[in-house]
Amino acid sequence: MGAKFLIIAGRFNEMISNQLLVGARDVLAEAGFGDQAVDIVWVPGAYEMPCIAGVAARSKKYAAIITLGAVIRGETPHFDFVAGEAASGLMKVSVETGVPVVFGVLTTNTTEQALARSGLKGGNNGRSAASTALSMIKTIEKLTRS
Repeated sequence: MGAKFLIIAGRFNEMISNQLLVGARDVLAEAGFGDQAVDIVWVPGAYEMPCIAGVAARSKKYAAIITLGAVIRGETPHFDFVAGEAASGLMKVSVETGVPVVFGVLTTNTTEQALARSGLKGGNNGRSAASTALSMIKTIEKLTRS
């Protein structure tokens, strides 16, 4: 599998994004994809991810795109708008381009929950996102073989 990956990471809640990035890179490295096979771009937050994912997917350079970040519920409805639009936009890119866009953005009620899911206090959802990307590539390869 000579695949190339793009990881889009959100700077908002950067401490959490960094930990998710470590997990994702570890999984890709364990699968034999070194630094040359992984491009990383940082965006302000989850809301900006669909735009960059769309540009990247249409470039045909990437077998899969992994998005990493955290949207944490606060005291305003901001969470509902950002999380929902990011998820919807990323799904739309994936469906329209046929490039897997993996939603590795944590959507949690508290910072504590985000920390627990980013490897700082337990499992790392960045690892799960990278594993999902690998699985999707294999499935697409099976479906498109002649």
